[in-house]
Amino acid sequence: MSALADELKVDGAVHGVGRVAVARHVGASTQHLADQVIDEQPVALVYNGVSHVVMMATPLDLEDFALGFSLSEGLLTSLDELRDIEVQRAPLGVSVQLQVSPRAFERFKDRRRQLAGRTGCGLCGIDSLQAFYESLPTGTVGAVGGSGQGWPTEAISQAFRALPPLQALQAQTGGCHAAAWALPGEGIVLVREDVGRHNALDKLIGALAREGALMPDGLALVSSRASHEMVSKCVRAGIGAMAAISAPTTLGIELARRSGLRLFGFCRGDSAVEYA
Repeated sequence: MSALADELKVDGAVHGVGRVAVARHVGASTQHLADQVIDEQPVALVYNGVSHVVMMATPLDLEDFALGFSLSEGLLTSLDELRDIEVQRAPLGVSVQLQVSPRAFERFKDRRRQLAGRTGCGLCGIDSLQAFYESLPTGTVGAVGGSGQGWPTEAISQAFRALPPLQALQAQTGGCHAAAWALPGEGIVLVREDVGRHNALDKLIGALAREGALMPDGLALVSSRASHEMVSKCVRAGIGAMAAISAPTTLGIELARRSGLRLFGFCRGDSAVEYA
């Protein structure tokens, strides 16, 4: 481990927060303090003993993360294909061991064969424009309400106003993203946080899948932009609506419209922009 890692006092297994000595400069004055920073560690996802990917993530809710990643990336098609999951922590990082069904493992091996020999990939081994478009989800989600009627602007605004007090890691460190799940008439019922925006959404999807709580009339709120990766994860999970605090992208909008996902961006204050 690096000297900096040795200097940091990290309790990632419990809090996901590290403490480090800092010098805070305000004008001509200097204060020597202990600061709280978000924990970021390498997390390896291993399927039936074969390592697939190493992600940089906050080492909390890793069972949710591994399951959500597997579902949102199409490695698993349902919770039934997961046999067991175990988090193993070590000095160099964390590995999540997933035992999956034979059918899922065959699909996993097919994907690894497609990636063999490729270098410098930008999207997990995808090496052509045609392959990229073929990788996008093609299904549709059963959005309820249509044209945003199930989620009026005021309901979305109320949900986003309720989110900051539920972001414990963000309050401590100022360095992580959140993904939240809201239901009509109930508001936010579940929140997951991580240093990465994709990871936070994967954790949310995994937690909802484990509880059998994924449903098309729910709303996924994200503290980030609505890129095509974020939209794609919601579509694969069967989520009917997504609201982002920041901007969407053109491909995110296109995918949302094609899939029937209601997409809102720039959800700030009492306003929101509906894109799909």
